[in-house]
Amino acid sequence: MSRLVALPLSKSLQMAYQSIRVRFFRSLVTTMSLVLAVAFLTFIQTGNDMASGLLHSGEPTMERNLSKAGYDINPETHVIESSAKQRWIVFLSLLTCVVGIINAQLMSVTERFREIGTLKCLGALDRFIVRIFVIEATLQGVTGGFAGALLGGGVGVLSTLIKFGLSSFAFIPWSTIGLTMFYAMCIGTVLSLVGVLYPAIVASRMQPVEAMRVEQ
Repeated sequence: MSRLVALPLSKSLQMAYQSIRVRFFRSLVTTMSLVLAVAFLTFIQTGNDMASGLLHSGEPTMERNLSKAGYDINPETHVIESSAKQRWIVFLSLLTCVVGIINAQLMSVTERFREIGTLKCLGALDRFIVRIFVIEATLQGVTGGFAGALLGGGVGVLSTLIKFGLSSFAFIPWSTIGLTMFYAMCIGTVLSLVGVLYPAIVASRMQPVEAMRVEQ
């Protein structure tokens, strides 16, 4: 008879939370890399959202001032667009973030050989191991994405106010900026999940005997 057993979701949540507490510093470093990437993404997009609000404010000289400030204005649609340089920098920062998460999670798998081996010896299914890593990544992703979105959005708004004066506060598109921050948080969570998939699969496919034999 198979010794494999299905453990409840509550147990996965408990073990994932405990793992983050035990490896708090490593989790903090991973989360901070996510915070910085999401903050940069939010900062760029918030700046463009603020500029779009100023562009449609009705001020006759605003379009010229925005052009002088370096914003790309589509001459046909009169919409602020991200420059190719901005898009590449954002893409590279997000890619670097994912690579860092994968590296940190692979190191976490190495540190947890005996723990994973013990769970599998006790009958844990492969999907239970994957679930633990996915829950950890989700917690880190939501936390890092939320903090990064707040940081990037706040700095983006403040930067625009300093650049164009406090009078621009009246033209802040709060709803658009709120959506930008929400999307950025979602992107941060997805990045965290993407970064953990390969390490989680590696951990789930580990043979119990091999894991228990590894010397720490």
